[in-house]
Amino acid sequence: MSKCAAIQMASSPNIRSNLIAAERLIEEAAKAGAKLVALPENFALMGNHELDKIKVKEVEGSGPIQDFLANVARKYGVWVIGGTIPIAGNADHKVRACCLIYNDKGERMARYDKIHLFDVNVPGTDEVYRESDSIEAGNTPLVIDTPFGRLGVGVCYDLRFPELFRKMGQQGVEILVIPSAFTAETGAAHWEVLLRARAIENLCYIIAPNQGGFHLNGRKTFGHSMIIDPWGVVLDCYKTGSGFVCTDINRERLEKIRSTFPVLHHRRLGCESYENTI
Repeated sequence: MSKCAAIQMASSPNIRSNLIAAERLIEEAAKAGAKLVALPENFALMGNHELDKIKVKEVEGSGPIQDFLANVARKYGVWVIGGTIPIAGNADHKVRACCLIYNDKGERMARYDKIHLFDVNVPGTDEVYRESDSIEAGNTPLVIDTPFGRLGVGVCYDLRFPELFRKMGQQGVEILVIPSAFTAETGAAHWEVLLRARAIENLCYIIAPNQGGFHLNGRKTFGHSMIIDPWGVVLDCYKTGSGFVCTDINRERLEKIRSTFPVLHHRRLGCESYENTI
C-alpha cells in the first residue's frame, strides 16, 4: 500500500503566494506519509480575467512554476501531479492547460493537455466560462506506469466525458487523478456523483484535488477534494478551504474487486467512435 494525497487550495492571482501555499500543503502531506501528492487545476494562478494565464505562460521545460514542481518533488521525496499550468501552445494568444507529473527525484515523467474545454453558462447563475478563448485543447489521453500503479489523468471538465476514462481503462488504468476547479453550483450538483461513477465503472481509485473556497476574482469553487476506492467508497474528503486528504491506495483490494466482480471483462462495445474524435 502507498499513501496518496489530494491537495485543496483557494488560489489567487498571485503566483508567488500560491506556490508558497502549495509547498506548505505538500510538506504537510509528505509528513503525513504521502508518497504521491496531487495539486488542483490552476493551483498556481486563478487570475482576475481568463486571459491572465497567457501573460504568465511558460515554455515547455522552462519556467518558475515548472521549476517549483520539480524542486518540491525532489525536496520532499514525493511524486507530484502538478494540477494544471499554462504552457505555450501553437497560437500566441492561447496556452495549453498542462498537467505535468514529476517523480520523487524531481524528474518530469509525463504531460497531459486538458482535452475538454469548459465553454458553458452555469445554470441558475450569471457565470459564463469560455476556456476556448484562451486554451488550446489537447487530444491525447495519458496513462503511465508509476510505483503506485497504472495512472491516468483527466482535468475538471474532462470528468463529464466517460468515454475518455473508458479509453484509459482499456490501457489498464488503476488510479485516475482528476485535478479540478469545479464551480460551487456544478460541484454541489455533480462532483461526487461523477467521481464515484468513474471509480465504479472503471473499478479504479480516484484522486480528486479541487479548488475550494472564495477567490479574489469573485469566483467560488466547490472543494470537497476526495479519494475514492474502486467500489465507489469515499475514503476521505476535505470540504472547504485549504487542506488535503491522505489515504492508502491498496492495490490488493483493487485486484480483489476486479477478480471477484469482473465487469471490465464483460464489455461488448468498444471505444472506436471515441478514437475518431480525438
